[in-house]
Amino acid sequence: MSNSPFEVPNELRDFAERSVEQARKAFEGFLAVAQRTAGVAGEAVHSGEGGAKSVSAHVLTYTEQNVNAAFELAHKLVRAKDPQEAFALQSEYLKTQLAALQTQAKELGALFQKGLTPGSR
Repeated sequence: MSNSPFEVPNELRDFAERSVEQARKAFEGFLAVAQRTAGVAGEAVHSGEGGAKSVSAHVLTYTEQNVNAAFELAHKLVRAKDPQEAFALQSEYLKTQLAALQTQAKELGALFQKGLTPGSR
């Protein structure tokens, strides 16, 4: 171990890494069920209401992307050498996620607009 007051024991890092991986696997299981459920529900929706299915599919995709980004951040934070590196990782994550959320909001807005426009179905 170094003399750094912020040194995290390897055992704790390993535990945190396993915990993040277990949470990721649990989320992937949840997402698989949500996708199957959305698929079944989507098959039951009449063809004239396809816009709702499209929005639902987009929302699931965005959720998966955003949660995966958070898991990636967690993995990187577990390996951070010091508080400065952790802060830099969080800062980069926030910038990237804000850009992603803006893009996602624009895309969803366009889908909603398309769904509200007469004759667009």
